[in-house]
Amino acid sequence: MADATGGQKTFKPMSKKNLAHFEKRLLQERARVLKELGHHDETYGSTPQGAGGDLSSYSFHMADQGTDAMEREKAFLFASQEGRFLWHIDQALRRLYKTPEKYGQCHGCGGEIAFDRLDALPHARYCINCKQKEEDGKR
Repeated sequence: MADATGGQKTFKPMSKKNLAHFEKRLLQERARVLKELGHHDETYGSTPQGAGGDLSSYSFHMADQGTDAMEREKAFLFASQEGRFLWHIDQALRRLYKTPEKYGQCHGCGGEIAFDRLDALPHARYCINCKQKEEDGKR
């Protein structure tokens, strides 16, 4: 693929030091997400009795029932977002372990994903330009 200057985009495989850095970042993010998912499970429990800490599965007031339902819905939303994030992290770890020589290569243009971008989002699959094009295409 050609870059903005008309030349070919090049990709240079990362050093082992940088690969180790990103592996560490991905594993830290993975541990954080798993901890967060465990927190959601502990906080809201799997039963109505566990969710509110009540011995009875019935709320005393309709407003309490609405609040409980809203809190369960929020917990599910956060857990599903964290679950998707965990999937992206796991995919990045698979890429890093399976083909370390290609980790950091943009899936769109084949160029290099900037170090700063990968440091902020170690699971990134696209360089900033390709990601911007993807976002613009969704509008």
